[in-house]
Amino acid sequence: MPYSNNSGGPWGGGGGGKDGGDDGRGPWGNGGGKDRGNRGQGEGPKGGGGQVPDIDDIMRKGQEQLKVLMGGRGGGGGGGGGPTPQGIGRGGLILGLLAAVGLWAFSSFYTVKPEEKSVELFLGSFSSIGEPGLNFAPWPLVTYEKLAVTRENSEVIGVGRGDEGLMLTGDENIIDIDFEVVWNISNPAEFLFNLADPRETIEAVSQSAMREVIGRSQLAPILNRDRGVISEEVESLIQQTLDTYQSGVNIVRLNFDKADPPREVIEAFLDVQRAEQDRNTLQNRADAYANQKLAEARGRSAELLEQAEAYRAQTVNEATGEASRFIAVYDEYAKAEDVTRKRLYLETIERVLGNVDKIIIDEGATGGGGQGVVPYLPLNELRRSGTGGN
Repeated sequence: MPYSNNSGGPWGGGGGGKDGGDDGRGPWGNGGGKDRGNRGQGEGPKGGGGQVPDIDDIMRKGQEQLKVLMGGRGGGGGGGGGPTPQGIGRGGLILGLLAAVGLWAFSSFYTVKPEEKSVELFLGSFSSIGEPGLNFAPWPLVTYEKLAVTRENSEVIGVGRGDEGLMLTGDENIIDIDFEVVWNISNPAEFLFNLADPRETIEAVSQSAMREVIGRSQLAPILNRDRGVISEEVESLIQQTLDTYQSGVNIVRLNFDKADPPREVIEAFLDVQRAEQDRNTLQNRADAYANQKLAEARGRSAELLEQAEAYRAQTVNEATGEASRFIAVYDEYAKAEDVTRKRLYLETIERVLGNVDKIIIDEGATGGGGQGVVPYLPLNELRRSGTGGN
């Protein structure tokens, strides 16, 4: 690149001699003098008096040439002692090329952290996914954008946002719900290109899913025991909806923080809850009493039934035995009627008179009619007999 003789060197020093309007000092402040200025204008080492150039002059020229190659401008001695324009252009071009290559390499190589992934774009269109580590994207044809895929993000719904958390249950009650949706990025390309506003989309889908599940649920189970079931159902519904959008979002978990009646009716609701608890307590006591009495009645019934069954079996067995005995006696009677009749008579008399106090008097021994027997009243025997009978 051309330059004038009166321009300063790379450190601002005058490069020309006396003819150049300067004091003739070199870039380090060395005095050029009139003779050095004349040598700088093109005279040979013996021109202008035949003086031999000193070591300082030679070193100065070498340093000026080096600075020109490095992109500087030489001061030169006099009007034409500096390097030629062709030398300046060639050195600057080489340095420019080296700088351009370095800048291109610096723009093309990039590092992705372990918790990140990159999306590479070729002329603005999706090209590939960059994994953690050193990646190469030849700029400017390929550009990239890095996303934190393992970082957990959260969307809080219903907390301090007015009526956002008020929802209608299946039994037409209003409930105030606060919950948190925790998510991360599962597919960077889908997340980058398919969602214009990811947070707003996730919040809208989460509210819609929660309202749908609450709308088909009863109030009491939501407040008491079904929060875990509702959380799982809502989380699954949010994930399914986002998958249909090809959002590249993964739902990590859903935190069901609060489910209460609205503030305006919470006192009345608590009164109703207490009344329901009292009713349930009394109902449980009544059920326990009924179960106790029913168990006792069933036990008594079973006992009476067992007694009746035992009596029936005993009576049937006795009747069967009597019938069998009668049939056996009849069979014997049929074989020998006189003997059997006499035996039956004797057994009957023995059974009837066996426990009766009696006195048998032979008529022949008393002379007939029993006149020889003196009657008396056996009080002791009668008393003993009466006591034993009782």
